[in-house]
Amino acid sequence: MAKSLDDFLRECAKDVDGELGSFFPKKPDAKWLSYALGKPDFEFDLPSTNGAIAAPVWDFLSRGGKRWRPALMLLACEAVGGSRKKAMPFTVIPELVHSGTLLIDDIEDNSSLRRGKPATHLLFGVDVAINAGNAMYYLPLVLLFRSNSLPDKVKGRIYDLYALEMLRLSFGQAMDIYWHRGHGNVSQKHYLQMCSFKTGSLARFAAELGAVLGGASKPQIDALGDFATSIGVAFQIQDDILNIKPASVEWGKEIGDDIKEGKRTLMVIHALKVLPDAKAKKLVSLLDLKEKSDAQVKDAIGLLESCGAIDYSRKVARDLVSSSWKRLDKKLRPSQAKSMLKEFAAYLIERKI
Repeated sequence: MAKSLDDFLRECAKDVDGELGSFFPKKPDAKWLSYALGKPDFEFDLPSTNGAIAAPVWDFLSRGGKRWRPALMLLACEAVGGSRKKAMPFTVIPELVHSGTLLIDDIEDNSSLRRGKPATHLLFGVDVAINAGNAMYYLPLVLLFRSNSLPDKVKGRIYDLYALEMLRLSFGQAMDIYWHRGHGNVSQKHYLQMCSFKTGSLARFAAELGAVLGGASKPQIDALGDFATSIGVAFQIQDDILNIKPASVEWGKEIGDDIKEGKRTLMVIHALKVLPDAKAKKLVSLLDLKEKSDAQVKDAIGLLESCGAIDYSRKVARDLVSSSWKRLDKKLRPSQAKSMLKEFAAYLIERKI
């Protein structure tokens, strides 16, 4: 009996949580630290390691999450004929890196909530959260430089992908930050490129990592990367939509956060293009306010809704994924994993939370 996507995602999330626990202990001891960092020159201080890295990292990881990047990695691996079992330990790479970006992102955005709980920097302090987030970028590398199972050529390919996508991610974040400070004249292509870097990078890395581990050809790796990019961009567009119009009470962030930060989302870009001049100027003035009342946030959301910006953005997201799927479809043989990849993309861009 074929497994449903929901069953696959639930099973994957459970398995990834297990891998995270196996890879990074909730209370690392001297043996684990020696394995990961090398033997100490003098002596490890376990309380500082546990209190300032393990505790904030596990506080965050224990909140759950969609775990969709590891799921995408596994589907990409299986779709090219690879082994899910052999790839499974490496699912911690995209999940830990992604979680690290969220810790840093919440500080940059001055967010108060993440997954329904106070942001990490509010619980542990900005200094601890920044350091823990940065540590999460590099923790997964232990899997690579301590691995005896991967050929050097495969390791090298993964290192290259890792470095490139992390660099792209930082540049995408830079674009987003610069714009919501009121700088620049942002076009739709600018926004989509920002999403390709900021959100698409880890989706692309996850898919390409799975493909490399599965022994894919270069055309397959490229097509899977392209498809994952479109998923990442579409995911960001849907995230922007849910930020102002959540479809579920389970939405774990503040409503209108993006408006408060003055972000130039695709909805904003489209609205500024089609709104009458007076309303467009009003939207810009609301976004550029340093402090915004709830009423002003509501006014900005109303302007976006009034011009069809939400429906337009949804269509852009769907068209991007549909176009990239047509290219990927030609590169993969029929399989359950391939079918799930297509279904998976629809799940992400139509999600409620």
